[in-house]
Amino acid sequence: MLKNYQIPKDFLWGGAIAANQAEGAHDIGGKGKSIADVHKYYPNKSNSEIQMEQQNGMTVSQIEDNLADKEGYYPKRHGIDFYHTYYDDLALLAEMGFKNFRTSIDWTRIFPTGEEEEPNEEGLKFYDKLIDRIIELGMEPIISILHYETPINISLKYGGWHNRKVADLFYKYGKVVLDRYKDKVKYWIVINQINLVGFEPFNSTAIPYDAVDDYEEATFQAIHNQFVASAKLKKYAEVVNPEMQIGTMVSDVTVYPASSKPDDVELAFKKNRMEYYYTDVQFFGEYPQYALNYFKENNIHIDITEEDKQILKENTMDYLAISYYYTDTADASKNTLKQTSTTPNPNVESSPWGWAIDPQGLYISLSTYWDRYKKPLMIAENGLGMYDEMEDGKIHDDYRIEYLSAHLSAMKEAMYDGADIFAYCAWGPIDIVSCSSAQMNKRYGFIHVDLDNEGKGSGKRMKKDSFDWYKKVIKTNGAEL
Repeated sequence: MLKNYQIPKDFLWGGAIAANQAEGAHDIGGKGKSIADVHKYYPNKSNSEIQMEQQNGMTVSQIEDNLADKEGYYPKRHGIDFYHTYYDDLALLAEMGFKNFRTSIDWTRIFPTGEEEEPNEEGLKFYDKLIDRIIELGMEPIISILHYETPINISLKYGGWHNRKVADLFYKYGKVVLDRYKDKVKYWIVINQINLVGFEPFNSTAIPYDAVDDYEEATFQAIHNQFVASAKLKKYAEVVNPEMQIGTMVSDVTVYPASSKPDDVELAFKKNRMEYYYTDVQFFGEYPQYALNYFKENNIHIDITEEDKQILKENTMDYLAISYYYTDTADASKNTLKQTSTTPNPNVESSPWGWAIDPQGLYISLSTYWDRYKKPLMIAENGLGMYDEMEDGKIHDDYRIEYLSAHLSAMKEAMYDGADIFAYCAWGPIDIVSCSSAQMNKRYGFIHVDLDNEGKGSGKRMKKDSFDWYKKVIKTNGAEL
């Protein structure tokens, strides 16, 4: 029975951040500007307006204006100063008993414009120290090679990832970090949330909205180029150190049918299948017919060479990492196959950002991915972004504990039913700048950071109630949730 199920002793409990949301130090150590560095904070915009802005992407003029802007506030340039505080921050995570720590290497610390002949040694030395500290504290480093940190020069000069040249530049960068850390990092995620081109097109592909004639076609070409670059790095890793595990990562945005009406059920099935297309290519090594049909029916032309087909077929990914936050529904009377065309689920509660709280969806997602691919799974992100309130000098975040407890129970149920899940990474275990909204007060952490949306505050770290709760979860290996 599930209540007697014991999680394997070598399970990797931990948490995840991204370099661009935490490190700061945007003008230190030879770092260049990335696409994250032009993400401005707009204090007067609503959450829905901010999310819509993400879906609309950025234009060339917006990028140039934000690069020249001296008055606006760009939170991701500052983060939580993890560049300078990582030593002590990691010690706090180790105090909870973390067995893993996931972060990214910022491309622009290694190749500031993406085009340099030689890597920036000062940037590499920072990651030398960071990774050594992770290992010293008994944590397994899980490293994302790209987590929304494409050099802004690549957007402006090459138009983003739809240009094949960018895949070559990324491959060069990827080889440098695989070489550097081949004996220190076992688990690699090549590209974070490779499927989120609908919700975060600029973050995902670095394509300025007005740099191409057909944006949808350009995004699918960009993803193809990312598939190929990922496969080439998988092939390279096999030579450098066959023990390294190279994974792909998607954000789970599968949907339920809004009703039992056949039209709703069919639309939900087709929408979900278009999400599986990303992983189908990377695990089966070829494009599925349903995706090719979609391209043909929507007049989308993708340059896929015979060499591309061969590299994809021969170099499939070792494991699947997923992020899971919420679910939506598909209503055939008003939704389409477009990724962002969904309807909120009226049967579940939502966070202040409108994200449905649905732990059962995690069980369904994990089980479905396992059944489909029979590949090891990692929960690379999961968490609840909330407005935390101070009370008597403390943060009593029972809501976060309740959310995570329910989702971990769903994970255990999927494992009980056979899914091979080897790691769990709570998102933002120490408060960081939000990816989607650039807000600081959308907090996920077990550790509070005293900074507001405009970067004001002491930066002091403070444990929330969830700190001790997660510490107990890890100590009992998930027996006490």
